[in-house]
Amino acid sequence: MSAESDYASPAVRILRDNLALALRSASHHGLSEGVCNHFSVALPGAQDRYLINPRGLHWSEIGPDDIVLIDMHGEVLAGRHRVEPTALFIHGAVHRITGHAVVLHCHMPYATALTLTADRALDPTLSQNAMRFMNRIAIDAQYNGLALDDREGERIAHAMAGKDVAFLANHGVIVAGAHIAHAYDDLYYLERACLHQVIAQSTGRPLVPVDAALAAHVAAQIQGEREQSDLFFEALRRLLPAPRPERPLQRAAA
Repeated sequence: MSAESDYASPAVRILRDNLALALRSASHHGLSEGVCNHFSVALPGAQDRYLINPRGLHWSEIGPDDIVLIDMHGEVLAGRHRVEPTALFIHGAVHRITGHAVVLHCHMPYATALTLTADRALDPTLSQNAMRFMNRIAIDAQYNGLALDDREGERIAHAMAGKDVAFLANHGVIVAGAHIAHAYDDLYYLERACLHQVIAQSTGRPLVPVDAALAAHVAAQIQGEREQSDLFFEALRRLLPAPRPERPLQRAAA
């Protein structure tokens, strides 16, 4: 089956719709940054091809027909637009090396603020929201500049070390997973947990973490029942319907 046929198939259409919804939701929740950063999802059974948001569109205006299908070399296989270069190196490497189907990368404010601190990341023993990330966080403590080559993308992917949440020093975060709805729910609550921690730290008062075993128990409780994640995503679908595809094409010049 051709890439164009795959792109138009009902299963991939659902993935495109869900990925576009996650992008619009991130804009709605203040997690986006200009027209930068990237969300992607691998095609089922094909980790060498994945869907990703296009270059040059604000996340609030992205619909399913704006999503682009590319391969691990960054070649556009189907879709109306171009893709931003750093997306190719980070997402291609994370999909290929970690095996995660969904990769959400952004510079959301409070999580990024914590990457600038000596600890580099969220403390998962503080708020209840933070506890869901107990034993799931990797820290990439080395900042090397923009990810504009395969080596840097692979370094970031290896730094995830089997985890599905990564704090990238002086940069931003990656949240990965098997399902778009669940990964987006994690991204949203990760930023909420970081917000609470930054506010608590700003008071100058001592913080009071819970026992690590209790935090791990709470994480297991939340991960054991994800209906709330699906309900949240469906609520966002009602709140943020897809826009009409009336924007100009962003194809690179031949």
